[in-house]
Amino acid sequence: MNLKDILFRNISQITPPAFGLDISDLSMKIAFLKRHRKEIRLESFGRKEIPKGIINEGKIQKKDDLIKIIKEVAKEVKDKKLKTKYVVCSLPEQHAFVQVIQLPKMKLAEAKEAVKWEAEANIPMSIDEVYLDWEVVKPLVNRLDHLDILINAVSKTLVNDYVEVLERAGLRPIALEVESLATARSLVKQAIAKKPLLIVDLGSTRTSFIIFSGHAVRFTTSISISNRRMINAIAKNLKMTTAEAWRLKVKVGLSNTKHGDKVLSILLPALNSLVEEIEKYIVFHREHAAPHEHGSGGEISKIMLCGGGANLKGLPQFLSERFKIPVVCGNPWVNILKPPIKSIPELSYQESLTYVTALGLALWDISCRQ
Repeated sequence: MNLKDILFRNISQITPPAFGLDISDLSMKIAFLKRHRKEIRLESFGRKEIPKGIINEGKIQKKDDLIKIIKEVAKEVKDKKLKTKYVVCSLPEQHAFVQVIQLPKMKLAEAKEAVKWEAEANIPMSIDEVYLDWEVVKPLVNRLDHLDILINAVSKTLVNDYVEVLERAGLRPIALEVESLATARSLVKQAIAKKPLLIVDLGSTRTSFIIFSGHAVRFTTSISISNRRMINAIAKNLKMTTAEAWRLKVKVGLSNTKHGDKVLSILLPALNSLVEEIEKYIVFHREHAAPHEHGSGGEISKIMLCGGGANLKGLPQFLSERFKIPVVCGNPWVNILKPPIKSIPELSYQESLTYVTALGLALWDISCRQ
């Protein structure tokens, strides 16, 4: 959720660029992008684990501890030293409401009041208790008789807590954005999907589902299946450390080998639950997509994986066989590295799958300066 109005700052007047800061329950990631002529480069990146209990299900429980970690990760970034104090920060998906609504064609000034009334009827919170952000979604077909409006709302209490922590850490937040919007910005090439995509973000504590169609996120939700649970299950059943379990997941995974068969057997209950959830949202989109979204009959055309869980070897093939549609690991560099590529980021592709949201937040700053 962009808070330009709340923070009352104009990014065009800000000389220093901003970095992306992705904060989740158990980790924090920084990505700082900078434009060099026609090229975008990753200048700085870093991550730090967050001990359990500091943030619980997206809500900050121990502000002083979180402030300390923010200061530490900002000092310990790799590549170039982080000099800017300006930041674009994530907001937790599970406490946000993101939806596309439709309004009759009208002037933007009229739409502002209409959006408020529609939001009040749709969001599961009092309109006085949330920060509400909205934008008109550009249509793929310019013959629509209505406006598509992307609205997102987040609790004022939760947002104020994040702003307080950032400012007490010595940072200047210029925008806060719901995770799904940043993730989509990172993975969807040029922010256009002529056919609907399903992004599956397999994070440390939960898995998020994001449906993107046309120029916008259409639906988001999250469940408790997580990368950490999968790694812990492997470690427990094979009596190994979590570090060894992570390496086995990445190097062997679901491959047709002796060890791969063991991993598949251990993870099959979680994978079957994941398949059931994906199927649920594929069907949901098929039945609820508006006819103009967008000549595809509401069918999901591709599944894109990201997050640490996407590094489970063989997972794309496993899911593709179940759904009979392409399943790929997303490319977090698709809107950053343009051919011919002159410099390769120090951050590896495999690791960058865990930096998708941070890179998307950093791209917000880049896009505002174009």
